[in-house]
Amino acid sequence: MNLTISGHHLEVTPALREYVLTKLDRVTRHFDQVVDINVLLTVEKQKEKERRQRAEVTLHVKGRDIFVEQSNEDLYAAIDQLMDKLDRQVCRHKDRVQDHHHTSAKRLEMPAP
Repeated sequence: MNLTISGHHLEVTPALREYVLTKLDRVTRHFDQVVDINVLLTVEKQKEKERRQRAEVTLHVKGRDIFVEQSNEDLYAAIDQLMDKLDRQVCRHKDRVQDHHHTSAKRLEMPAP
């Protein structure tokens, strides 16, 4: 799994990097077939103070890219909300990928006694 954490108009501190890694553990625990993760943390100059800090993730799994973004006035809160959204989307993707069509017990051939 390749992981890239970068900042735009922001220096990614070791504490911020560690916080993102601990939050990503929850997502990778649910679904371990992740190929590539790109995390971008941004501080924008906007008049709306509550939307200034933005976090976005592009998660590449086999056959699909999952993109999630979240804005908040606090970067840590934006990361929390982002990981909640990402976790829901990864669980939904995992449900779609899994084969839910099991053969019933009645259809299995029983050997002749």
